Amino acid sequence: MKIAWKQKFTDHALSQRTDNMPAHYEGVARMALMDVVALFTRIEKTILVTAGVIVLEHPVGFPYNDTNLYLVNQKGEIVWKAEKPVPGTSFSRVKLNEDGDTFSAYTLGGHACELELRSGKLISFTSFK
Repeated sequence: MKIAWKQKFTDHALSQRTDNMPAHYEGVARMALMDVVALFTRIEKTILVTAGVIVLEHPVGFPYNDTNLYLVNQKGEIVWKAEKPVPGTSFSRVKLNEDGDTFSAYTLGGHACELELRSGKLISFTSFK
């Protein structure tokens, strides 16, 4: 499945990069200047990472059997969908962890989760009330 991108950048904006910036940052610069269009609801938060954009969609109205947290690459393709700790719950918050390899997410069902940035796979979770 591909996500439609609304492009907000110009060639001029990309030409503003410095000559000492690594070439692979150009793709990241393009992504930083683009908006992702939500799959089902509205986008609550985006986080720009080297592999793409982590997208958290609003949980209300999102399909019950799908996940509202996913990674989109610069081609607009979904790279992964975050693994849920239990079926039927939705993610409500997300943040990158300092190690650069993982991120944390919280669910409406009262779960604090740690997930792999590379794959969206669940590493661990705990329940809280």
